[in-house]
Amino acid sequence: MREVSVFSIKRIGTRSVRWTIVIVFIACLFLTASVVESRESAGVLRAGTAKIDITPKKSVKMAGYRSRKGLSTGVHDPLSARVVAFANNGKRLVLVSTDLIGFSSGTAEHFRKIILDEFELEPGELFLSAIHTHAGPSLTIDKKEGHPHNLEYTKSLEAKLIEVIRKSLNNMSPVHTGAGIGYSPVGVNRRELRFDSVGNSEIKLGRNPYGPTDKEVLVMKLAKPDGVVVAALFDYATHATCLGGKNYIISGDVPGLAEQFVEKILGQDVIAPAFAGASGNIDPWFRVLPAINTEPGWIPEPVLLGTMLGEEVVHVFRDIGEVSGGGEIRTAFVTLELPGKPRNQVTMEKDCPPTSLNITAARVGDIAFVSIGAEVLTEIGMSIKAASPYKHTFVITHCNGSAGYLPPEHLYIQGGYEIKSSPFAPQAADIVVKQATEMLYGL
Repeated sequence: MREVSVFSIKRIGTRSVRWTIVIVFIACLFLTASVVESRESAGVLRAGTAKIDITPKKSVKMAGYRSRKGLSTGVHDPLSARVVAFANNGKRLVLVSTDLIGFSSGTAEHFRKIILDEFELEPGELFLSAIHTHAGPSLTIDKKEGHPHNLEYTKSLEAKLIEVIRKSLNNMSPVHTGAGIGYSPVGVNRRELRFDSVGNSEIKLGRNPYGPTDKEVLVMKLAKPDGVVVAALFDYATHATCLGGKNYIISGDVPGLAEQFVEKILGQDVIAPAFAGASGNIDPWFRVLPAINTEPGWIPEPVLLGTMLGEEVVHVFRDIGEVSGGGEIRTAFVTLELPGKPRNQVTMEKDCPPTSLNITAARVGDIAFVSIGAEVLTEIGMSIKAASPYKHTFVITHCNGSAGYLPPEHLYIQGGYEIKSSPFAPQAADIVVKQATEMLYGL
């Protein structure tokens, strides 16, 4: 048996102590580095983007005009769903833009529940929006009344939205953001004053060049730290009704074509989600056309206006020089019970049930977003932007709900289509502006 001297034991013990000290020192270095890295990553804004085709594969019932009874007969340009997801310090924000008219007849609640549950999002962390094209498919979950092709399309859309949101959340990386403002004449007030043969006046849907119109084109730039462009988000207030009820060809109309133009110019790896601003009383300059004009030498009006809007987006995007790498994320969500009125009726009724409305607010750094689940008239959106404490505020309509037209109080005296079809009493708009403003300040 080998003998071990006391000296050897001491030497071994000393060596062990030295190695222990070294190991502890190295561990402390790694721990310190990990803490520093964790603190740094907590202040770094990350984003992921994704896009998926949602063009109907079969003929479908189209949305937007009750007079249109048949199924679609073709496709002029593809429809897409585009997603930009942000994350910072455990907080997320998912912005979804779809080339659809909106999420009505219970589909907003249906889709939101599926998405919120799947990704464990808070209600305020999801903006599920549509560009409001009237040349797209109608969504339905009504198995009794819905057309089989539309039921099938709506079901397939569930899987596609889950897929595209998951992709955006899974491919996140640090980004820098910036914003800029431009202007476009594409949209025009549609509340036209007309007189009959004996001098009676009435507000009709038409063209009112002198009416209030929000001309702002708000653009948000996303780029990687090395300058590689990721996305160009834009917000503009116009209906997507260049094509009317006699058109049976699928199209994203003006905003959808603008998205496609921006992506073509900035590069196929860039996505350009559009968001519909407050445009309940704003139509494209050329409106409700019976078809896409294929006359030789003619530029179809939706293409012309979509290109004009897209070019302004690109001009603004390229002028955005200052970008920021940080950006705290804050969100808020509320459902209001607003004073109601019967639809398709101008006069109020006593004890009319209230109308529910979802409002969502969020900010990414110093850029703010407000979504209203209704078809909001332009004066309301302009009021919210004017009252916002942020320099750049995206007002997004047809988002997280579809309650109907929300007009400002002063227009109820004039009447007209938007007033008659609205489910809101005159005082509802002021409540919404106040609530949205308070939510922005609360962020």
